[in-house]
Amino acid sequence: MPSFTSFSTFEPWKDPGQTPYVRLERVTKKFGDFVAVNDVSLDIYRQELFCLLGASGCGKSTLLRMLAGFEEPTSGRILIDGMDMADTPPYERPVNMMFQSYALFPHMTVSQNVAFGLKQEKLSGSDIRSRVKEMLELVKLDRFSRRKPHQLSGGQRQRVALARSLIKRPKLLLLDEPLAALDKKLREHTQFELMNIQEKLGVTFIVVTHDQQEAMTLATRIGVMDEGYIAQVGTPTEIYEFPASRFVADFIGSVNIFEGSITEDEPDHVTIRMRDQEADIYVDHGVNAPPDARVWAAVRPEKIHITRNRPEQSANVIEGTVKEVAYMGDFSIYLVGLEGDRTIRVTQPNLRRGDPERITWDEHVFLHWLPSSIVVLTE
Repeated sequence: MPSFTSFSTFEPWKDPGQTPYVRLERVTKKFGDFVAVNDVSLDIYRQELFCLLGASGCGKSTLLRMLAGFEEPTSGRILIDGMDMADTPPYERPVNMMFQSYALFPHMTVSQNVAFGLKQEKLSGSDIRSRVKEMLELVKLDRFSRRKPHQLSGGQRQRVALARSLIKRPKLLLLDEPLAALDKKLREHTQFELMNIQEKLGVTFIVVTHDQQEAMTLATRIGVMDEGYIAQVGTPTEIYEFPASRFVADFIGSVNIFEGSITEDEPDHVTIRMRDQEADIYVDHGVNAPPDARVWAAVRPEKIHITRNRPEQSANVIEGTVKEVAYMGDFSIYLVGLEGDRTIRVTQPNLRRGDPERITWDEHVFLHWLPSSIVVLTE
């Protein structure tokens, strides 16, 4: 079973002997002429906490609704535990879904809300009470069992909805923007609670979110969606450090992208001449691109060093003037203007309180980075 500390070793997608628990085969969904989901193929494994990440309207919620059985694919197949879900109604699927609105019954207590699904299955009163008690203890709401939803905080209502979704012991839980209604601090705390609950139960979670930080925190793997397509699937580290395209690089976090052409291409390095700056970018790995190919070099703001003095290195150095500074507490953001009306974003940790040497507005500075900090993109 994966755990918060062992996600790095929980990688069933790398094991040829592992069978996906959820498999989508060329799934497309159209609403009239509008294509909401376009030819998506995807494998998700048992006990994964998989996040579908994308902007509003990218197709991620439609994909979730097809998994739940609320929408039928226009074409393609959805398999859960090896079974084709075609013509299988929602109530016969080994799936439960937690909605963004939580959909709690306002006239029922916490215990009654959580027990609702079990009562529909005609379980005995003692079995229901035992399982409700167990689930409320898991989500740390056993002291609130007699309260009604309006007497709870947003985070507590979210946990009631989660307990109700899990009490029927589904093999697969679908969560549509589960933390969207919470404020930032509570959302960050609840992310770790959600991970711990998923770890204890071993249930496969598929989470839809537009929040990049949430996906990066929660997921074993992320599927980044764009206009109905899956743009990239990977671990949070892979998605952030090795984006497959300019879209993914720009969508996940902040990034500076330099357009240029390859002037030197060797197996262990390439040199790129920037298009809009009189400078070279040196990258310490080869690139699968023809000579003189048009490429884009991406570097994250936190990987750029900002100094008053020119560094000794010749490549990976540009100079400019600080246009804006934003103090964020644990780090500062610098917007540095270059020649040609280009602006570069740099972030630096604030390691010293009240640092008198901190770089500020209108200073002439040099920006430089390591050869390993660059990702070269060909699309």
